[in-house]
Amino acid sequence: MQEFNAVQQVIEEYKINIVPSYRKFPVVVDHAEGSYLWDTDGKRYLDFTGGIAVNVLGHAHLATRNALAQQAAKIIHCSNLFYHLPALKLAQKIVGHIGRGKVFFSNSGAEANECLFKVARRYGEKTGRFEILSFEDSFHGRTLAGIAATGQHKVKKDFGPLCPGFRTIVKGDVKDFLNSLSDNTVALIVEPIQGESGIHIFSPGYLLEIRRICKERDILFFIDEIQSGIWRTGHFLAWQSLVSTVIEKQSVFPDGVSLAKGLGGGFPIGVSWISESYSDILEEGSHGSTFGGSPLACAVALAVIEEIEKNDLGRHVFEIGNYLLCSLKIFENKPNSLLKEIRGIGGMIGLELAVPSFNAAENLIKKGLLVAPASGNTIRLLPPLNVSLEEAEEARNILEDFLLSKL
Repeated sequence: MQEFNAVQQVIEEYKINIVPSYRKFPVVVDHAEGSYLWDTDGKRYLDFTGGIAVNVLGHAHLATRNALAQQAAKIIHCSNLFYHLPALKLAQKIVGHIGRGKVFFSNSGAEANECLFKVARRYGEKTGRFEILSFEDSFHGRTLAGIAATGQHKVKKDFGPLCPGFRTIVKGDVKDFLNSLSDNTVALIVEPIQGESGIHIFSPGYLLEIRRICKERDILFFIDEIQSGIWRTGHFLAWQSLVSTVIEKQSVFPDGVSLAKGLGGGFPIGVSWISESYSDILEEGSHGSTFGGSPLACAVALAVIEEIEKNDLGRHVFEIGNYLLCSLKIFENKPNSLLKEIRGIGGMIGLELAVPSFNAAENLIKKGLLVAPASGNTIRLLPPLNVSLEEAEEARNILEDFLLSKL
């Protein structure tokens, strides 16, 4: 491959060789370490995109590097026709952090949701139910089923006809939820914190009530924790963070959970956890994934989990993130401030601004801070779980300068 030096040359060659499905910033990444990333011009950036909630241990963490090297030296991939210990150990960890059930390994969040959709369809077949509900502003992936489940028109646009059997419902009150149910409804999928649409948090009371209704009406209750899971809000799942006071009651456990992003700390892996009542619905031959649950992916994910557990990084990011949230809240709706509203928990923060999110992110790049745009005018702060107080203060200072600037 030809070696490129000029940023503009790289951008032009991208246009020639790579499908233009991503809107990109004019930064050519060279290397990264910890919470920082460097471009090919040598400029350093404080990275609060986290690979979109992926790099939970930051960049080039020793635990991840060692797990990759050690497992790669043993075996990288084998068929799912055989057993291997990394998959078993990782499954035991995940079950231990969520509850009694079983897991299915895949490669991404979209695939993790696809597995849950198949569980719902297979479960509903005996009663003729097939409809899967999701909420407006949700995001559940970019496969054809994923976009059918996603509650955002921009994701669905020009991909019709959409897969049948999915319906988006309003984020109203409990009465609205009851009215949205039909005789065909077999499952509901909900992000406890809607990330891509701008960090919108469902209230604990509402989540518990709709979970109760689903249980009463034999409707499977799935939670999508692809962005909000893996201790980003302090607990293993955001669901646990929001309903922690009553989580011990079996009645408030979900029936299925999708995980990905931060689970592998940068290495691709997706997981669907299915509660014990429904964990054998996908019997032999009904679902599969060639690369899902490879020894390498599972070994890396296991190392990520163990590093988070060992250093209590869930508690750490909860405290650091809430410090950052509180310190920025003073700019909310102030004269001459670009900040309209700030929302979030721990290491998952959304800043709704008076300017479009992509424009804001471009401005912050120039100041040395990388953030993730969301829908509309919201930018996301998704730092690594081991982010330091000094790095949080650096981000806060850059953001203060930006919020009080005149664009």
